[in-house]
Amino acid sequence: MTTRHTAAPRIGVLAVQGDVLEHVRALGLAGADAVPVRRPGELADVDGLVVPGGESTTIDRLSRIFGLHEPIRARIAEGMPVYGSCAGMIQLADEILDGHRDQQTFGGIDMTVRRNAFGRQVDSFETDLHLAGIEDPERPVRAVFIRAPWVERVGDRVEVLAEAAGHPVAVRQGNLLATSFHPEVTGDHRVHELFVRICRDR
Repeated sequence: MTTRHTAAPRIGVLAVQGDVLEHVRALGLAGADAVPVRRPGELADVDGLVVPGGESTTIDRLSRIFGLHEPIRARIAEGMPVYGSCAGMIQLADEILDGHRDQQTFGGIDMTVRRNAFGRQVDSFETDLHLAGIEDPERPVRAVFIRAPWVERVGDRVEVLAEAAGHPVAVRQGNLLATSFHPEVTGDHRVHELFVRICRDR
């Protein structure tokens, strides 16, 4: 693993499926050196990782095919910061409900997440949320929910940053951050700025 001491941490975006380019763009605007990650060697050279929204079972299956599943789990255990949005939140959960029979996660956050809890694609919606930990937290974040999960249980070490419909939809545990919604599509980069700060502090 390469360690950098610059103001711009190198943050990878897991590039097997999902909103990869949108996260790369948002991270760059938030002050990171953002790169796609498709191979274990590329993972070894980043200071943090974003697991994007998409389809969690596909991300799981392809990450195993590409030989990334175990390396990501190992880097999480070593303390690498990871941010997961929507399907990425599912991938960071220690336990999932309504998953496929053989579905695996990277884990790391002591929480139970229900897949597609907010409904199908036609049930997608937007709402304003107040999110703890970001710059100007009194100014709401426009949250876009697309076939989104929610959190049904959190452990003692998990900080709930925002809720919707009575359930946590943004959480943090140490260097791990997860949201049910897609901040990469709104033009508001404060969630990405928070993750860049986590990587920089690490």
